[in-house]
Amino acid sequence: MVVNKLGREIPQEYADQFGVFQGELENIKEYQESSRQVKPAKPGDEKLVSSLREAIEKTGLKDGMTISFHHHFREGDYVMNMVMDEIAKMGFKNLSIAPSSIANVHEPLIEHIKNGVVTNITSSGLRDKLGAAISEGIMENPVVIRSHGGRARAIARGDVHIDVAFLGAPSSDAYGNANGTKGKATCGSLGYAMVDAKYADQVVIITDTLVPYPNTPISIPQTDVDYVVVVDEIGDPKGIAKGATRFTKNPKELLIAEYAAKVITNSPYYKEGFSFQTGTGGASLAVTRFIREAMLKDGITASFALGGITNAMVELLEEGLVEKIIDVQDFDHPSALSLDRNAGKHYEIDANMYASPLSKGSMVNRLDTCILSALEVDTDFNVNVMTGSDGVIRGASGGHCDTAFASKMSLVISPLVRGRIPTFVEKVNTVITPGTSVDVVVTEIGIAINPNRPDLVEHFKNLKVPQFTIKELQEKAYAIVGQPDPIEYGDKVVALIEYRDGTLIDTVKNVK
Repeated sequence: MVVNKLGREIPQEYADQFGVFQGELENIKEYQESSRQVKPAKPGDEKLVSSLREAIEKTGLKDGMTISFHHHFREGDYVMNMVMDEIAKMGFKNLSIAPSSIANVHEPLIEHIKNGVVTNITSSGLRDKLGAAISEGIMENPVVIRSHGGRARAIARGDVHIDVAFLGAPSSDAYGNANGTKGKATCGSLGYAMVDAKYADQVVIITDTLVPYPNTPISIPQTDVDYVVVVDEIGDPKGIAKGATRFTKNPKELLIAEYAAKVITNSPYYKEGFSFQTGTGGASLAVTRFIREAMLKDGITASFALGGITNAMVELLEEGLVEKIIDVQDFDHPSALSLDRNAGKHYEIDANMYASPLSKGSMVNRLDTCILSALEVDTDFNVNVMTGSDGVIRGASGGHCDTAFASKMSLVISPLVRGRIPTFVEKVNTVITPGTSVDVVVTEIGIAINPNRPDLVEHFKNLKVPQFTIKELQEKAYAIVGQPDPIEYGDKVVALIEYRDGTLIDTVKNVK
């Protein structure tokens, strides 16, 4: 075993392969960017094929290759299951899949794992029955969990080499110019897919809306695309917002949001031209509403809002309170439509520009403040957004560690307890974001400021919000619901948790 900087034990074989986490900046070094095999399209060549099977055949897919997908359709995605079912029928085995994330709707992957079609997975998230099956040890090889920035870094550096990317696009022309703002299943930004298109050896665009050439605006250009296939349906736009975006009337969530907004609007970063990312979920959306009220009262506008974008953010743009939206992913249908309607002010970027630690400058580096959620926070401010209180994988790394570290002030918002489960614990099950990246924790009873930020401790000493140490929050949580029973893990490593730089920050073992 090798112990990393956070005291987490990493088995020697994986430590040798990936390296272990030694600090947020220890592994940020110059590198040679990955290259790809390109098959030139000659004048007269056509890319439109008659079926998904023909597209797969033309790519020359072989056993053992790596294929990728994006998750911009979220719970409305039809593409991954459609492609994997066809690949299974064609008899392929031992494939590695590298989707940007995996949703509940992708449960059919369980059968493909059992049948040997899929033997390796890297993803940002794993949910529902697939997460449970992997936690029980269904796979021989551990899943590799990467943040959004970490995935972009891994692809650009060649840690992950994509042989074929199968990319759903709401609209495309016959030569492969694709976007997410036109068509039947509009999803908005294709920011995660754009990275796959740039680095994969071969790219298949799968669309249900073929439009005349040239299709504009161009998110994925024809220069990155090998084949185009038209299917009946690529996704359900209603599924994009499922489970992520909801307005809350919950008093606890509203109190958390009110305190978070007070921290932001009383911070040294709240001034004309500040920037922020608020994320999704009831409390996060409520924070946006409270910040809006403060901005109107104070006559302040933000230079840009970043991230996964919701309609709440679009409303700020259209009110003139936010000058630009920088968008890697849309979490609801109205924000997807805004990308076209507000072109020039609402701007699509890829995941490399969003959050890669190895790019020549990510947007997260210019972020003043961000709001993040948590399943667990421990007394060292480490955050878990991956495994539940039972140790089962049921979350996603997302852009959590990317934005927490790179922004000037990161806020983690969470209730003190959920039901009979404490959110604040002595030691989180799984570290996704190291505590050194977390600046302020916000709960319904008050806040805790990381003592590593004495500047913020001093700045907020007169803030009209109750303040506690992180240890006091943990003790209060235990006083309400008691100390959680230890989880019974087996000896098998079922998931490797990469930090954004490619080193291992933690592992997940199988649950008994």
